Amino acid sequence: MRPRRRAMGCEIHIVQTTLPSAWNEAEVGAFAQGLLQAGAACIHHDSIRSTYRWEGAIESSLEWRLQVKVGEDGLGAVLAAIEKSHPYDVPEIIHWSANASQSYGEWVNSA
Repeated sequence: MRPRRRAMGCEIHIVQTTLPSAWNEAEVGAFAQGLLQAGAACIHHDSIRSTYRWEGAIESSLEWRLQVKVGEDGLGAVLAAIEKSHPYDVPEIIHWSANASQSYGEWVNSA
């Protein structure tokens, strides 16, 4: 499938999830590698602090945030890979479409 062309480039998808801060860099890298094998083009990861409501209490913890760039053809497989191997009972899995520059969008969509 050809990437959808937009006025400012072409469309890509961004998927975001979080992982436990107890994971070391190698564990995060291994998880990311699985997403790349599923069809992602690029993954950024960084350490963040999340504040959230869980089982009636307000919690705050460090986590790893992954921002995954993927084309239309790989989106379903990347979402399935996250769901299959995610360690949380209720993982954050959100995604949205974004306009990218033509050259970057074509690269993402070719992965």
